[in-house]
Amino acid sequence: MDAHIRKVYVPMTETGFYILLCLREEMHGYSVVRRVEEMTGGEIRLSPGTMYGSLSKMEKDGLIRFVREEDKRKLYVITPLGREVLALEMRRIERLYKNMMEART
Repeated sequence: MDAHIRKVYVPMTETGFYILLCLREEMHGYSVVRRVEEMTGGEIRLSPGTMYGSLSKMEKDGLIRFVREEDKRKLYVITPLGREVLALEMRRIERLYKNMMEART
């Protein structure tokens, strides 16, 4: 992973995190929006501008890739680089959670 990717994506925004988490399976932008709302109990609602801007940037940076078009919707999936970035962020979140729980006692 190069320095640019690390600088831009670690730590990640919630938007970026949820997009990569969802794109572990092929999905189009609107499906990601719905899935994120479902996963967060409606607390996070991605606007179309945010969603498609993030998809475009992540595709350009190699974290996701276009798979195919289906009913005029572009389907994307996470790349190995995207999985690496997601794994880093998941470890960071796990560390934060562990430290928070230890601090409570």
